[in-house]
Amino acid sequence: MERGRRAAPRKGGRRGPRSLDTFAEEAAAALRACLESEGAAEGLPPEAKFPCPLAMWELGHCDPKKCTGRKLARKGLLRTLRLRQRFPGLVLSPLATEYVSAADKHVVAQSGIAVIDCSWAKLEETPFKRMRGSHLRLLPYLVAANPVNYGRPCKLSCVEAFAAAFCIVGFPDLATILLRKFKWGRAFIDLNKNLLEKYAACHCQEEVVRVEKEFLANVQETEDEEIDPFDVDSGKEFSNPNRPINSPGLAESDEESEEDSASASDDNESSDESSPEDESSPEDESSPEDDSTVKLLQQQPINQLSEK
Repeated sequence: MERGRRAAPRKGGRRGPRSLDTFAEEAAAALRACLESEGAAEGLPPEAKFPCPLAMWELGHCDPKKCTGRKLARKGLLRTLRLRQRFPGLVLSPLATEYVSAADKHVVAQSGIAVIDCSWAKLEETPFKRMRGSHLRLLPYLVAANPVNYGRPCKLSCVEAFAAAFCIVGFPDLATILLRKFKWGRAFIDLNKNLLEKYAACHCQEEVVRVEKEFLANVQETEDEEIDPFDVDSGKEFSNPNRPINSPGLAESDEESEEDSASASDDNESSDESSPEDESSPEDESSPEDDSTVKLLQQQPINQLSEK
């Protein structure tokens, strides 16, 4: 072999890393094949291979019939991992300190995503430290759509966790492929559409955290504004909106109301005993007793009226 001549590349070596454009094309092709296979007759070629690996540590906490991760495994879309087995891609774990973001796109395209299939009721006994990975990530605030935890914040199933991660890093086609395996899958996108779009527009995990905090702050403000002061079943106490809250004269006003009501009843009795001449007197048409009665009605708190 002459000096300076480079050796020929080995055949059958490991394929180099794919570009994001190539991966996006493979994801789009996989979605097209998925849609075509759903509407085609039996006997046609199977749908295109999922373009990146999916994995799951399965701990046996969930009902096998309801476990979305097991269903994906039965369809050949993911593989199960043993405890202490390491996963090279993105690992969705509560032990993580960083959020999923578009910055993880390259990791997902090259090495895929893994989830931990455990029960939300058994988190304390789950050995998270024995499920290892180099890229541990958290998912931001999202609402579950699965039948077990529908409408509950953050309690996502395995397939919802996969789909959320794919949407956030910028591969929504892959999320669609997975969610179409479930009748309720579309509901997850519908419930979280605005949030998923905002998270996907973030370039780093700091921006994702900021979007999450702003959303939760707006939700709290909305809840405060939507409180109905006339809802006696809300469990909240309200003062009369016509008077300032914690007014120092509030207690005195209540006492005056009682005195006025007593004086009003006494005056009514005395008015019944008055002579016909007094009744016909025009000066008594607007008597102090009538003024005190009006004052009593005006001072009656609204919440007391609703309770009655």
